[in-house]
Amino acid sequence: MTALCVGLVSLGCINTSQAAADDHSIDTIADVTLVRPGCFVATVIGSAFFVIAFPFAAASGSIKETANTLVVQPAQATFTRPVGDFTSLE
Repeated sequence: MTALCVGLVSLGCINTSQAAADDHSIDTIADVTLVRPGCFVATVIGSAFFVIAFPFAAASGSIKETANTLVVQPAQATFTRPVGDFTSLE
């Protein structure tokens, strides 16, 4: 059976590179198990830092930018990004 599989792959009967290119299961698994929980933790920690930074952001007039950086972007990466899509994280 192993020899048959090796022979088919070497003859090009089974295109493993195309199957690997179409299979996004690794991306999905990595996203659900590692990236999403990490983004959720970043959202929680960013929210805590935003509470600490709020008086300074208010004094400098940068509340919106500070909130966007510390809370909104991590929350969007956690809750609104399609599963397995890492393009918005770049």
